[in-house]
Amino acid sequence: MAPLIYLIACEPSGDQLGALLMSALREETGGEVRFAGVGGPLMTENGLTSLFDVRDLALLGVFEVLPKVAMVLRRVKQTFKDIESQQPAILVTIDSWGFTGRIHERLSKRGSTIPRVRYVAPQVWAWRPGRAKQLARWINHLLTLLPFEPPYFTKHGLPATWVGHPVLESGFGQGDSAAFRKRHGIAADRKVIGILPGSRRSEVSRLLPIFKETIARLATRHPDIHVVITTVDTVAHEVHAATADWDIPMTVVMDAAQRRDAFAACDFALAASGTVSLELALANVPHIIAYRIHWLSAVVWRFFGRTRFVNLVNVLVGHEAVPERLQARCRPEILADDLALLIRDDMRRVAQRADFSAALSKLSPGGDRPSRRAAQTILKLLRG
Repeated sequence: MAPLIYLIACEPSGDQLGALLMSALREETGGEVRFAGVGGPLMTENGLTSLFDVRDLALLGVFEVLPKVAMVLRRVKQTFKDIESQQPAILVTIDSWGFTGRIHERLSKRGSTIPRVRYVAPQVWAWRPGRAKQLARWINHLLTLLPFEPPYFTKHGLPATWVGHPVLESGFGQGDSAAFRKRHGIAADRKVIGILPGSRRSEVSRLLPIFKETIARLATRHPDIHVVITTVDTVAHEVHAATADWDIPMTVVMDAAQRRDAFAACDFALAASGTVSLELALANVPHIIAYRIHWLSAVVWRFFGRTRFVNLVNVLVGHEAVPERLQARCRPEILADDLALLIRDDMRRVAQRADFSAALSKLSPGGDRPSRRAAQTILKLLRG
């Protein structure tokens, strides 16, 4: 019988990565593989029947999670029981270490012989380095996206393989700007500003009111702008409700297939911090990142954060290529000024795009696609 691979991905970025991995595993096995576990719509389209709806697990920060601890622990118990019942050939978890780490811990303490793999390393280089020791106790192998991550874990005895970043397979450098503008009736002389408020409800509720005022301020200086908001189904209702009264030409895009064209059509962008910055870099879109978290979570970060930057483009090039406007600096007047400067300063855009190329060049060891390298490593572990 074809081996059963149990996958867990709780957030949209992890769902995308999981879908790519599933396709690569089918390719590597000639289709002789089965899947079970927890995932979102893209993994479902690839043949996974998710154990439950993952949308409620898209949480962020200690103080955002606390009100939902009981629900999270119920899902941990449910998933643990399902893994023990199904006895897969291997377990691969992708994101949400606060959730999946508890599952790895239970399996480890129970003495389970199911090989346990983590795909995407917790950012111990940014904060909470002690998690590297946790992973070494509870999992058997780690697949990392970034080249500098393996040493943080191998020094604790955890084998780690750098497979590369899946953004390189996303196709965000291949969108059709003209087709998108034509499809949505956006004139060629309009400046298109991409607004990307995140994929979590907490992100959208905090950022969209700030982004709304930012765009209102920018429009007084640049009345020729058209806003394109790209979102995902997990927060689509919140996005539509929050933007219903925006008094500016606007297009909201939910369809994942249209995101590439939407990015290609953008002249500039304002985005929540996250993987989306790498996607914008791949699409060559100059942008600003902005973020706010619960103030208590911010205090924790201030004490325990270990990196100068939160944006991966900046981390990879070693300086602030993409302006980071976090917490108190995430204010409409600051963001509007940043965007206005990006619009009028040609050299600033040229410099940012050069940094995009430098950052993206560091995301792959070369050769095969990241998902295929990940699939090959997983199958090698599965076969012993």
